Amino acid sequence: MAGVDGTYDCTVKSPLGDQKLTLTVTSQGDSFTGQASGAMGASDVQGSVNGDTLAWKQQMTSPMPMTLDISATVDGDTITGSVGAGAFGSFPLSGTRVG
Repeated sequence: MAGVDGTYDCTVKSPLGDQKLTLTVTSQGDSFTGQASGAMGASDVQGSVNGDTLAWKQQMTSPMPMTLDISATVDGDTITGSVGAGAFGSFPLSGTRVG
């Protein structure tokens, strides 16, 4: 769905403080590819698209290796969701489409 495509400036509210990241999304059918980049580095991402909802897993290496389980919904130019960090719980994600 082209409705989710774009570049988003996002913030994740984590125990380490607000984590800023830029997420790019290019959808094709029921999947998407893109990149997530922030202070802790950049990584390619790929996941699923279900209507206006994106879901993907992302590897994190700093401050410790972990797989993040992320789900977010696009509503207009706003994206909101959650970042699951295993035993550390789940943290809110929010952002705005900038391109």
